[in-house]
Amino acid sequence: MANTAQITVSTDAPDLRDGLQARIHDPLWLLARQWQLGEFQGEDAGSPVAARVRYEAAPLSLYRPGSEAAGLGARPYAPGALPLETLVEREPVIAAGIPDWRAAAESGLHLLRLLAGTGLGGLRAPLLAAGFGLAPADPAADGDSRAFLGVVAGRVVDGTALRSRLAPLIADGRWQELFQQAPFGGVAEADRPRLQATLEAWLAWHGERFGPAVEQAEAWVPERIEYEFAVAGALADGEVVLAAPEYQEGRLDWHAFTGRPGASLGAAPDFVLSSRAFLPAPVDYPGMPAPRFWEFEDGRINFARIEAQPGDAARRLLLDFALEFGNDWFVLPLELAVGSLCRVRSLTVTNSFGEQLLFPHASETDPAPSPWQAFTLSQADPRLFFLAPALGAGLQGSPLEDVHFLRDEMANVAWAVERVVQGPAGRPLDRYEAYQQALSRQDQAIPVERKSGAPLRYRLGTTVPDYWVPLLPVRKGTSMRLKRAALPHVDTEGMHGLQEPQGRILTPGNELLLHDEEVPREGSRVTRSYQYVRWSNGSSHLWVGRRKQPGRGEGSSGLQFDVIESG
Repeated sequence: MANTAQITVSTDAPDLRDGLQARIHDPLWLLARQWQLGEFQGEDAGSPVAARVRYEAAPLSLYRPGSEAAGLGARPYAPGALPLETLVEREPVIAAGIPDWRAAAESGLHLLRLLAGTGLGGLRAPLLAAGFGLAPADPAADGDSRAFLGVVAGRVVDGTALRSRLAPLIADGRWQELFQQAPFGGVAEADRPRLQATLEAWLAWHGERFGPAVEQAEAWVPERIEYEFAVAGALADGEVVLAAPEYQEGRLDWHAFTGRPGASLGAAPDFVLSSRAFLPAPVDYPGMPAPRFWEFEDGRINFARIEAQPGDAARRLLLDFALEFGNDWFVLPLELAVGSLCRVRSLTVTNSFGEQLLFPHASETDPAPSPWQAFTLSQADPRLFFLAPALGAGLQGSPLEDVHFLRDEMANVAWAVERVVQGPAGRPLDRYEAYQQALSRQDQAIPVERKSGAPLRYRLGTTVPDYWVPLLPVRKGTSMRLKRAALPHVDTEGMHGLQEPQGRILTPGNELLLHDEEVPREGSRVTRSYQYVRWSNGSSHLWVGRRKQPGRGEGSSGLQFDVIESG
């Protein structure tokens, strides 16, 4: 194998125009140098004309939510039936103890439509009489929720409550018990088959519309405010475990995974050995430079117009690769099933001289400790390729919940700011606006008169908005944590109760101990949003997932202690 060296000429110009023009002041001298160095002599180098690949492939078969220490067992997973991102992120759209009246009304209205379509519309009154109607709103609810319930309360069936009642009975096949109880006790014997089919269709629609009835987002790690999970499949030489310890971007792909050598989830061997023949095709892409240096470029392409600042290293490296490196790359399009592990066992290439050459993997010939790699997982066999079951384009709604984690150096504390939470009507509720409206009502109820010369007043501490949740530093073992605390609730009647979080991200009712590094100086932002996609088998999936993003820097709650005010 011949070794070559490349001499690159650099100019002081800020753009690429001089280098791309390739001006030659003495062409004859250049031709003489080419003759002197033997560049006009032919090379006995053949071009690839055929190739054969022998490979093994296995689908992912197991999924385990959380870390190994969490103790959650692995369960079967079929990539062709469900997107992995959906399986990881999904959480109950309708959660126990958290009202969602819009979802309850939507499912109840759909049931009434199905009953009316089968001639059983008369069951609406018995359903409402049996206590399955939506109740009036709590006076303390927000305006949107009160307005919504003012329309549907007493008129629409509570689909959430009815499903909780019917699902266990129907799942166990206890239809006789169901027909002996209200509200279906008065259904005639001849109408029961139609009612049975209608209820089964409604429950199937409910599961597709609002997702499976999972108890919690098992892969979500509250202390890290990110997802963690692992998947596994088995190739010929054993099980392959891939872990995603810090998935938070909201779009799951191969780069979220790392290898776990020696780990096991119990995947059974399910691999296939196969071979494919190819006609190698040169790699080509739109806007690719001409294959020869002295060839005129397409007039529609002007690389000199590409703007790259001195600090834009990624763009400059891309241009350098496109313009200066060899164009002798070939592609062999090997098709794999989505969610597959693949290892190429051999690559045999036949060149234009009829020679058959066996190519080893680059990791076997490159002695460098960190060789050049592409699409290779960290801490995994470099010969392993993972075709992740990634999603294409989908629909994502506006955030149902938006929490900002930030540092407050003036108060020497961190905060979790619930800017948006999901209201009881199922719509996003802006807590900042709700807080301002509450202050306005409070000022109108008790006008404040300020007089000059009034005595000074001492306050132990200032009031913090009720959607600011403090995170206090505590030590747990050898590490520092940020523990969710609560401030007292203060209104016109004095101090009573605590200001608890209203969203799901801050896990109300449970202890939350964030790792200190999860709230950096720039802060972080976590959102919950609806997502809707179609999968490769034509099925549709709706779920609520979470996403973590960088914050906007530090903030200030205005919290002060030992304050002197004018009366």
